[in-house]
Amino acid sequence: MAIFTGFGSDNHSGVHPEILHALQSVNDGYVIAYGDDEYTIQTIKKLKQVFGKDTAIFFVYNGTAANILGLRSVTDSFHSILCAESAHLTVHECCGPENYIGTKLVNIPTSDGKLTVDLVQPYLIGVNDPHMAQPHVMSITQATERGTTYRPKEIQALAKFAHQHQMLLHMDGARLCNAAAFLKTGLREISGACGVDVLSFGGTKNGMMYGEAVVFFNKDHARYFEFIRKQGMQLTSKMRYISAQFSAFLRDELWLRNASHANEMAHLLAQQLQEIPGIKISQKVEANMVYAIIPNQSILRLQKQYYFHRFNERTCEVRLMCSFTTQPEDILRFAQAIRRSMMQKK
Repeated sequence: MAIFTGFGSDNHSGVHPEILHALQSVNDGYVIAYGDDEYTIQTIKKLKQVFGKDTAIFFVYNGTAANILGLRSVTDSFHSILCAESAHLTVHECCGPENYIGTKLVNIPTSDGKLTVDLVQPYLIGVNDPHMAQPHVMSITQATERGTTYRPKEIQALAKFAHQHQMLLHMDGARLCNAAAFLKTGLREISGACGVDVLSFGGTKNGMMYGEAVVFFNKDHARYFEFIRKQGMQLTSKMRYISAQFSAFLRDELWLRNASHANEMAHLLAQQLQEIPGIKISQKVEANMVYAIIPNQSILRLQKQYYFHRFNERTCEVRLMCSFTTQPEDILRFAQAIRRSMMQKK
């Protein structure tokens, strides 16, 4: 067994055994391609039981595609998308929205990764002015890139504000499962039921090999998505391998088991770090990530042994990610390594 050396990303972990078994179970015989197979039809029915029978649901390979193609279906090149300045959409999607949609991203500073009506309001400018980009979508992330989660009332307030101004609410749900596990609620209860219009529902960070779902809570918004997905090079021919994973993901709440474990490991990690003098937890721990400020010399020593991201060079803030494969002994070993690094002389 490989020695655990990383808190870099929940993408770094492998595939859950139940997902691998599901992949093997659909591997025999000939199956109709491009999503017209019975596996895909049945899995989408299961997802509709989760998100609502009037939804339109489509599979794509990855989260960047889920975000960009989902937004492409509801925006035009003269629109703007309002998002937190830390959003994956604007930081880690390589100008994909700008390139593929031609839209303008408006980055809103936040202290914790969460948008609020008060933060968004000043950026709602230029409406109906033909010289300016037209605000059309607000995009939020659940759980956020800063490890915080939106409560249902917070999402409802944003959705109400968006709809009052003829805008839509998009949710990047790459870690929706972690948010639901933390809030002890269902997946729809913190997305569509709160007024979200388009959702990227992630599985890759929570035990799947690959695959995300784009969920439209209003079918009219998905009218051309089949063409958008094909043109966007995300229509997989062997769709059964994504469908089988999502089917297993939903079975016996595997999504919840995986996310709950990852969250528990993050909380254990935060508890351990809080006991070490000189280290400060810099964000609320509400999902499977921990943000902490660690002295620079300790970071340099630790990164020789462990992989993790330095979030802010100036403040020495780091991001530590846990996954469904992280174990308590990994946390304790890492905490001990930090203690040793803090005791060493410069």
